[in-house]
Amino acid sequence: MKRKMSTQLKFALAILVVGGGALAGEYFLVKWYPYYQGYRSNKVLNLLPYQNADLGIDMQVAAGIYGKVDDFPGGVRIYRPRIFGDGASLTLTSQANPGHNDEFSPQLLAQWETKGTYQNIADYRFEHTKIQDRDAAMIWQSRGTSMLLTAHIISADHIVEANCLPGSSNESLYLKACEASLQTIKVAGPPPRVKPEPGVLELKPVKPAGGKRK
Repeated sequence: MKRKMSTQLKFALAILVVGGGALAGEYFLVKWYPYYQGYRSNKVLNLLPYQNADLGIDMQVAAGIYGKVDDFPGGVRIYRPRIFGDGASLTLTSQANPGHNDEFSPQLLAQWETKGTYQNIADYRFEHTKIQDRDAAMIWQSRGTSMLLTAHIISADHIVEANCLPGSSNESLYLKACEASLQTIKVAGPPPRVKPEPGVLELKPVKPAGGKRK
């Protein structure tokens, strides 16, 4: 005759299985999950070379964005398609610089800086900066349910605009991928003109009129 397992034994085995599963889950979260997150981040942020002579662009694109490349007149779209949701994408456009200025005008910079206030754009942030020694502006703003990062970069030959969307998966990580990619953009053209350093004006003491007093 087969012996039936007692209720107490069944209860003890259930506790053992549940407790073992909880310990295994905790071990995974503490030991392996951070390793997996770091591995995934490194894989997404790994930079891959990209060059487009027609646009005058030489850069590196994060692997989490670099997938398909679609050319269109005056630009290119680089993106990683996803089965579900929107993947990250980078759109680059370039136009000739007829004025051959290597800096954006103060008026245009002021328009970009105040656009968020005047148009009531959520999460708008503007930064006047340098990208690969070129005069540049970077703008962060909400676009629908995601963030849009835009970079404007100028050389004497080209004016480049780069728009990067992190997509719907892990926005924080893919926004870092956008920022890392845009910071590598090199725009073709002669190097920026070096502005002369302002000279030091030496002030000499003025002698009082009429000579010394007695």
